[in-house]
Amino acid sequence: MDILLQQIINGLVLGSMYALIALGYTMVYGIIQLINFAHGEVLMIGALTSWSCIGMMQAAMPGAPGWTILLLATIIACVVAATLNYTIEKIAYKPLRNSPRLAPLITAIGMSILLQTLAMIIWKPNYKPYPTLLPSTPFQVGGAFITPTQILILGVTAVALASLVYLVNHTNLGRAMRATAENPRVASLMGVKPDMVISATFIIGAVLAAIAGMMYASNYGTAQHTMGFLPGLKAFTAAVFGGIGNLAGAVVGGILLGLIEAIGSGYIGTLTGGLLGSHYTDIFAFIVLIIILTLRPSGLLGERVADRA
Repeated sequence: MDILLQQIINGLVLGSMYALIALGYTMVYGIIQLINFAHGEVLMIGALTSWSCIGMMQAAMPGAPGWTILLLATIIACVVAATLNYTIEKIAYKPLRNSPRLAPLITAIGMSILLQTLAMIIWKPNYKPYPTLLPSTPFQVGGAFITPTQILILGVTAVALASLVYLVNHTNLGRAMRATAENPRVASLMGVKPDMVISATFIIGAVLAAIAGMMYASNYGTAQHTMGFLPGLKAFTAAVFGGIGNLAGAVVGGILLGLIEAIGSGYIGTLTGGLLGSHYTDIFAFIVLIIILTLRPSGLLGERVADRA
């Protein structure tokens, strides 16, 4: 039971990060029917930007509290990621908005490779130890342990998700986003500016990705130019799992995928008689994707995005 409880805690932390990334995928897809495969690289840029900022602030303000440095680094990383995603949308995706769907998809993959290469040039390809700014002494919960960093990840995720749900359901921007998702032409006739809504969606997704990138680097203690690829792919799996185009589906899919992956990694050795070890955990995400696409292509909660005329 102690092992199961520990794996559930690990799964909730991992699923929270997947959920934040998956929201970026599902928001963009819900409005312009585009899978932004460069989203994982936005996460990576956010994490590496925060790593650089933390290093500079620790050198410039040696006595500053860790939470202050972390907060400032988060703000800067979010601004950089939002600017990057806004630029990507204007340069790479907007000119292809009325093209066949394959064109922006290939462009997104190319943008992902380009961002990885630029990050490798700027930050070099070696792994970078991510500074620990919060206390490292874990708290005991039953027979399991949870660190202050993991508690912060769960708390920040809950706040971010609640804020996003409020924004989408109770603000003018949220109504404009829902109207654009239903039919951008009719929305423009009603005074909505689809270009502004699409840009805002990319910016919000980038902020969530930057926060998730910092969480990922803090939880695993390292950052590198390829770190966004696998979390981005798994978050896309989570978005499809829950029902891409559905905010609640992205959250449910992310958390369930994190739990499946964490619990599976704890018991995969026993279940396979020692044939597979915990380092095979990545297979769970893609097994889930295959099963869901086979049995329920629309995902667990379906797709709320209306078919366009």
